[in-house]
Amino acid sequence: MLMDEIREKLNKFSRLHHSPGAFLMPNAWDAGTARILEGLGFQALATTSAGLAFSLGLRDSSGSLTRRQVLDNARSIVEATNLPVSADLEDGFGPFPEDCAESVKEAVEIGLCGGAIEDATGDPDRPIYEFDRAVERIRAAVTAKSGTGFMITARAENFIYGRPDLKDTIRRLQAFEEAGADVVYAPGLPDIETVRAVCQSVSIPVNVVVGLSATSYSVDALSTAGATRISTGGSLARAALGEVIRAAQELKDCGTYEYAQKAISDADAARQMRTVPQVAN
Repeated sequence: MLMDEIREKLNKFSRLHHSPGAFLMPNAWDAGTARILEGLGFQALATTSAGLAFSLGLRDSSGSLTRRQVLDNARSIVEATNLPVSADLEDGFGPFPEDCAESVKEAVEIGLCGGAIEDATGDPDRPIYEFDRAVERIRAAVTAKSGTGFMITARAENFIYGRPDLKDTIRRLQAFEEAGADVVYAPGLPDIETVRAVCQSVSIPVNVVVGLSATSYSVDALSTAGATRISTGGSLARAALGEVIRAAQELKDCGTYEYAQKAISDADAARQMRTVPQVAN
């Protein structure tokens, strides 16, 4: 990818974070879904480790994907779309600050515009990194981007690991901001009041994920609460899997295929995708 193209994507991504209101950043799990989401008019995309894991027949759990798998998948998404893409870099693919730094360096090299690093350990007995280590990891990630314009999203995972401690979550997000993070993110916040409290606690953009639970708030409501960016996590991938299951169940149990009436046509699918240039023999 040409440097001018990357620079324009980085500038666009930054502008989206500093424009009025919240913008939508759905999570694609492969090049095809990236093409579809771009065609629908979204302005930026994220990747999803959950969606990638499901596509490989794996559970979405810590350590199920390698850095190489995640970045190769992210590269295919970056190359499939003209939109800025931010990657789910999980825990930075290792416990040490140096691991987070290496993940960011490699993410920058493939043309990503941002990446999210979480403070979850993958250890069920000690699910969240202690405070100082968590901050150190984000500081290393920030240093690694080295003035490129790449946007670091720092995630505080308390609420999705059974630790609904808003005070500690806010303390972490504020420390991540001080360490140089560009965006903060606390998945699993239980209600709009908690979203508002988090947004008011920091002065940098806040990402809010939708589709993680049955609780539903509109984009306008989340924007009014202070959210800057709204992502979908693995929910679109799970929605797609749900449609596959329902269609296959109908075929198996009923011997019918009415599901095909709701499918997009082959022509519509083809219009969403790229044409591979013909290579002369």
